Amino acid sequence: MAMLTAYDPFAATNAAFRALDQLTGRPGGLTARPLSGMPMDAYRVGDNFVAHFDLPGVDPGSIDLQVEGTTLTVTAERSVPQLENVEWAIAERPYGSYTRQLVLGRSLDTDRLEAHYHDGVLTVSIPVAEKARARKITVTRADTPVSVEGRTIEGETSGRKSVES
Repeated sequence: MAMLTAYDPFAATNAAFRALDQLTGRPGGLTARPLSGMPMDAYRVGDNFVAHFDLPGVDPGSIDLQVEGTTLTVTAERSVPQLENVEWAIAERPYGSYTRQLVLGRSLDTDRLEAHYHDGVLTVSIPVAEKARARKITVTRADTPVSVEGRTIEGETSGRKSVES
């Protein structure tokens, strides 16, 4: 079962700005532009799903995480510097709002989601739900037939077995 489906609603916007820079002959761009996405790494370690989002220069108070159903929405804002008597030579650092949505697998326990922001990186950790964790099932010897929902099933006569689910 998939743990995550990533969706960046602003991926096309970044390509449009690059095309505009090429058309106007501005390699790399000379003007600051709105943010177009937030780079992310995601992985499972043990019984936790972890995602790291790069949010450099973002005020931690502007970071908002919301879970609705199986969708995690991360938003944050990087403000435009408010400087007086400044003549910009180059302004390439992006500003504005970041938004990223992740569709999480139902096997994650979003009620126990934790988030921390340190050195420009937002780390989100979501435990795998107890019911979705791998567990060992013990099969016992049955010397007599077993009844399951009114049907008789012949029991194994070999010893005890272990089965991974």
